[in-house]
Amino acid sequence: MNKKWLLGLSLAGLLAVSTACNSDEPAENSSEEAESTEEVAEGEQAESDVASEQPEMPEPDLEGIPEVVAAVNGEEILKEEFIATYQGQFQQAMLQAQMSGQEIDQDQLKEQIAESMIGQTLLIQEANDRDLQVSEEEINQILDRIQEQNGLESREALMSAFEQQGLSEAQVMSEVEMQVKIDQMIANESGEIEVTDEELNELYEMFVAQQEQMGGEDGQEVEVPSFDEIKSELENQVRSQKEAELAQAFVESLRADADVTVNL
Repeated sequence: MNKKWLLGLSLAGLLAVSTACNSDEPAENSSEEAESTEEVAEGEQAESDVASEQPEMPEPDLEGIPEVVAAVNGEEILKEEFIATYQGQFQQAMLQAQMSGQEIDQDQLKEQIAESMIGQTLLIQEANDRDLQVSEEEINQILDRIQEQNGLESREALMSAFEQQGLSEAQVMSEVEMQVKIDQMIANESGEIEVTDEELNELYEMFVAQQEQMGGEDGQEVEVPSFDEIKSELENQVRSQKEAELAQAFVESLRADADVTVNL
């Protein structure tokens, strides 16, 4: 099985990071290009001074990664697969570190990625062992969501973006089909997810407090939407959180009965 490790939000996430990094800035107009040599020199010097104050971001540490990172029920997670995943996740972690000013703990990041890949392998193995049927409509729903999240106008544009990532249309469709199976499997295991009024009210109160704090920092009054205006968004957030927790619990139950070896 040719795993690309793009299941779930990582499919949309990798594409979003790639399009963001590859987007071109609008060209400056001719009048801006006509600034004096002195002003340009001063600007470049200022940028140089600011850059010198910024901490240098580390490169991905790929030393010492074993040829077989882990084995899950006899199925190996190879060095090449791990490095490809690590480099993508490192890029995202680096962007977050730049915004937060925190350093990246690469050892911790490697452990997290290894555990994530083990969990994905367990889910794929379990899904393949079950008789799960996937409809074309279910596949299109996921592709439509990824297309919308990335602001792409057509399915052709979406597939072209994935092709630039080195993924053929057949590979993308296979990954999406597996994701649908995993979603079905977790839903079958967890049953109907209920969202209570108490949970919604608690989340709304947190949201209001956060908005008021942000307004206080800026010295401006913030207009907070009413509970009814954002109720559907609150429900989606609570449901997504519960789904993630149930998925994690399911992975842990699979791992308890699995033969897993980690070589990192």
